[in-house]
Amino acid sequence: MAKRDDGVTVDLAGREVSISSPDKVFFAERGETKLDLVRYYEAVTDPLMGAMGGRPVLLQRYPNGAGGSNFFQKRVPKNAPEWLTTTEVSTVNGTTSDALVAADVAHVAWAVNLGCLGFHVWPNTAADPDHADELRLDLDPQPGTDFDTAREAARELRVLLEEVGLTGYPKTTGKRGIHVYVRLEPRWDAYLVRSAAVAVARELERRRPDLLTAAWWKEERGARIFVDYNQNAPHKTVFGAWCVRARPGAQVSTPFAWDELDDVDPDRLTIASVPQRVAEQGDPWAPMYATPQSLEPLLAMHERDREDGLHDAPWPPVYPKMPDEPPRVAPSRAKQSDG
Repeated sequence: MAKRDDGVTVDLAGREVSISSPDKVFFAERGETKLDLVRYYEAVTDPLMGAMGGRPVLLQRYPNGAGGSNFFQKRVPKNAPEWLTTTEVSTVNGTTSDALVAADVAHVAWAVNLGCLGFHVWPNTAADPDHADELRLDLDPQPGTDFDTAREAARELRVLLEEVGLTGYPKTTGKRGIHVYVRLEPRWDAYLVRSAAVAVARELERRRPDLLTAAWWKEERGARIFVDYNQNAPHKTVFGAWCVRARPGAQVSTPFAWDELDDVDPDRLTIASVPQRVAEQGDPWAPMYATPQSLEPLLAMHERDREDGLHDAPWPPVYPKMPDEPPRVAPSRAKQSDG
């Protein structure tokens, strides 16, 4: 590491990355700095690249560290270094931009230097934008629930996946929820992956309506875990594994093994603790990358639901109206209109 008048340069992945204001405190709880965050990502390079290497990422920038104001940045600045890898991505309405590709840990450090405290990752690689090779099942706690409730929901999801011959791989979100990923063979587009997620959400709700809900409208969810199927909608990104949340304690969205489910504490998985965990235990998601799976069992569930007369589930409001989608109005407003 070399010092310069305005900062330092670090050698990562065979490149020199300039880090300005390296001593700037990003996380107040223990006083970790911008450079500490760079060193964290260096320490978890291998599992981090397994999770998001080669994928486009949306940057969430916090110029003044966790707790400060933030904004999302999809486009790479024009003054970016020549070695930076980018790829064209598009929004729902077709607007295109050059997004950062997490090609190696040097690219991650470059983004951290801009104050990036959140990497939101596309479900496809830059090399194959037409196929979503990850199913991302988001177990989202609603008011009146907590991480213990999410644990119970994750158990139900694991059982369902195993019944159809699939293996899910869990991670903390860095907050209160749990994400469960299924790495897929690159054969299906995001529309079909979303259809599979809808089928999972509906089946979980049928099995445990006291615990889980597929209801898109918040007024219908109650104190249950929402299975957010729309995290798999086209052009949708999800907060990345091994990435650090903009919280004072620098919590990490951390993959874990199923046999840790009862004991994992998301608040204690931080940039101070996760590197040692990785050094001692390795990457619990490594088997996922080695054995991509088929979406067909979940698509069969989706087809069964359609044959039983179920329409498409609601889409987020930014998407165009989809065929066979129910009205985009909250049930309470629909009743008022009918009245």
